[in-house]
Amino acid sequence: MSASLDAFIAENNIQTIGDGHFTFDAEEHQRVIQSQPWKDDVHYFKSTKISALALLKMVMHAQSGGNIEVMGLMVGKTDGNSIVVMDVFALPVEGTETRVNANLAAYEYMVNFQSSAKEVGREENVVGWYHSHPGYGCWLSGIDVTTQMNNQKYQDPFIAIVVDPIRTLSSGKVDLGAFRTYSENHKITEGGPSRYQSIPLHKIEDFGVHCKHYYPLDVSYFRSSFDEKLLNSLWKQYRINALSSNVDSSNQNYISNQVKDMSCKLTKCQQMPTTRDDCAKISTDGTKTAIEALSGVMTAMLKQKVFKSS
Repeated sequence: MSASLDAFIAENNIQTIGDGHFTFDAEEHQRVIQSQPWKDDVHYFKSTKISALALLKMVMHAQSGGNIEVMGLMVGKTDGNSIVVMDVFALPVEGTETRVNANLAAYEYMVNFQSSAKEVGREENVVGWYHSHPGYGCWLSGIDVTTQMNNQKYQDPFIAIVVDPIRTLSSGKVDLGAFRTYSENHKITEGGPSRYQSIPLHKIEDFGVHCKHYYPLDVSYFRSSFDEKLLNSLWKQYRINALSSNVDSSNQNYISNQVKDMSCKLTKCQQMPTTRDDCAKISTDGTKTAIEALSGVMTAMLKQKVFKSS
């Protein structure tokens, strides 16, 4: 295993577990589907466990889209109050810089993929979807909330995962969030979101309107000897893509946009009544941006040294 992969595993706290985690129990799955415990408890699912292989595939797919949103599906199983993501596959959808939607061709691809997987002995089911938010954090927009509500209505258990490839590149740690929505008749509680997030000013309204229609899940990552060879092989491709891409330019653009966004927020604070909490949030954003900028500079220096010495 390479030193860079070791660093990735340590940075994202990926735990080594036994191979039994990849075993799919069809009878247990049917029992859970029939009992549907999440119908009686809206917070039944409290966490998601993602394999290192699935995590790396999602990050690579998200980064391949650049500033365009991409989308894919996750396969796995339930494990008590957790949803286990064992693998993922990309969907052939056309996205924009602000949204991504599955079309008829994507659904046809999805059905064919699942049928082919069953034929080769992959019994896991689709347990969720993922998409990217390039540079503006991990949360669900209004469209995302509607999509997830429909998914939970017709094919539960189902979760939504959002990956930010720009912030991942900038900080060196995967920026990812997992969510489940409440049903349409669920009583929305007052107050703000349970966890503070750095949201760009032009996205705050969309975030604020819908942030109480879903809740976040705790996220953890795992690996085992089952996926070791595939993980090492995929990591080599990931490192090649990272070294060959113009990460420095992407990071500079991201940091510039972050500074510009903070400037707009400060201007808005001066023009409108604000609280101490509002100012503290901007300060938090500034600290986060400074750390990401330093990380980007260190990455650029390391990359320059590697190529100069080779």
